[in-house]
Formats: sequence, C-alpha cells, structure tokens
Amino acid sequence: MKVLELLDELDEIVETASGVPLMKKIIVDSAEIQDIVREIRVALPDEIQQAQWIKEQRQNILDEGKKEYELVIQDARQQADIILDKSEIMTRARAAAKELTSQTEANVRQLKLDTYDYIDKILFEFQGKMEQMNAAYFGDMFTSVQRTFEGINRTVQENRLEIKDLAYKTHLENDD
Repeated sequence: MKVLELLDELDEIVETASGVPLMKKIIVDSAEIQDIVREIRVALPDEIQQAQWIKEQRQNILDEGKKEYELVIQDARQQADIILDKSEIMTRARAAAKELTSQTEANVRQLKLDTYDYIDKILFEFQGKMEQMNAAYFGDMFTSVQRTFEGINRTVQENRLEIKDLAYKTHLENDD
C-alpha cells in the first residue's frame, strides 16, 4: 500500500529533522512534506476504493454464505418432512393391510363354514330321499336295491361326517 509507505517516509523525515534549541520544534523541508502529502492524496482514493471493494466483496461473500446456509437448512427441513410423511404413510398402510388381512381371513373362515353347512343340508336331504326310496322299494324282490341304497346311504353318512369334521377343524382354526 503506497499510503503506508508515504506515511513511513513522513515519520522518518520527522525523526531525522534537526531540532530548534530550547524549543520542542523541528526544522523540515516544507516542499518535501507537501510533495509527500500530495502523493498521499493521489494514492489515498485508490486505496480507499480497494478497501471499499474488499469490504463489499467480504459482505457479498457473507451474504452468499448466509443464503446458501438458509437454502441448505430449508432443503434439510423439506427432506425431513418428506421422510416423516413417508413414514406415516407406511405406518398407515401397514395397519390397513393388517386389518384387511384379518377381515379377509375371517370372511374365508365364514365362507367355509357356510359351504360346509350347505353341503351338509344337501346331503341330509339326499339321505332322506334315499330312505324314502328305500322304504318305497322295500320288499323281498328288491333286496339288492335295498343293499345298494344302504351302501349309498352309508357313503352319504360318511361324507356328512367328513364335512362336519372339516367344519369342526375350521372352528378350531378360528379360535386360535
């Protein structure tokens, strides 16, 4: 910085100047001092402009840093909100899926039981008709038909027992 060099030069002139006896005054070359002061005046605006520019650049850098900091914080908050929203959505989705699964399993169990009841009803009616037919054709000449009906009746009875067993097992699964 030229101004500092010129001030050092002035300081050196004052230090090396001859003193006036019995007074605290010194003798200096006024022309030399005035030249230095003129150079300071010429150099000073450039250096003040440089200092002002440096100050503005410093402020710009600080402002940019602050803006960038605020953007990073804002982005981080948005990311945190998105993650939180996704987490809440996943929690709700899991709960809904669990509820839907539970309802579906209950509906399937009930459908099985209703199906078993329906099949048992049909088999019971069929068994009754077979007994009616057996009674209508009962006699000596129809003994073989009676045996056939009794065999069918046994098979139907076994099927009904099997269906009831399946229904009972389904009830047990529901209780677990």
